[in-house]
Amino acid sequence: MPERTVEVRRVDFNNPRDIADYLDLLDAYARDPMGAGRPLSASVRDRLPGDLAGHPGARCLLARHGTTTVGVATCFLGYSTFRAMPLLNIHDIAVLPHWRGRAVARQLLSTIDGIARNEGCCAVTLEVRADNTRARAVYARAGFAPAPCGLFLEKSV
Repeated sequence: MPERTVEVRRVDFNNPRDIADYLDLLDAYARDPMGAGRPLSASVRDRLPGDLAGHPGARCLLARHGTTTVGVATCFLGYSTFRAMPLLNIHDIAVLPHWRGRAVARQLLSTIDGIARNEGCCAVTLEVRADNTRARAVYARAGFAPAPCGLFLEKSV
């Protein structure tokens, strides 16, 4: 299918449509086997917009084709102690299944790169499942490579 023009911009958490679109796309990603494999809970949907709007390091994006939202990204500013500079971590990035392969992720990643440059970041980081070969290929084409630490661990608290 031919590439389509997509507009990528920051989520306005004062705009009800942006909030609904952001939550719907994030929920679609959460339901996907490459996400959590289950929907966002009602309490998360209720809290998330206010929490992100009030989080000084949150950088949230929507990708739209016309009036249809087709992609989403959630990033957070962090800090590299080894470089003494900020960095930008991509926490979530997702494209609706029927829009994959149409350069939406590439446009989201390009916008994220611009944010990182404007924020004076030394790097953009992300985590990706080992079995998500499609996403890994997209990230490799965008210039991502394995980090020297090579391992991410998680512990519930």
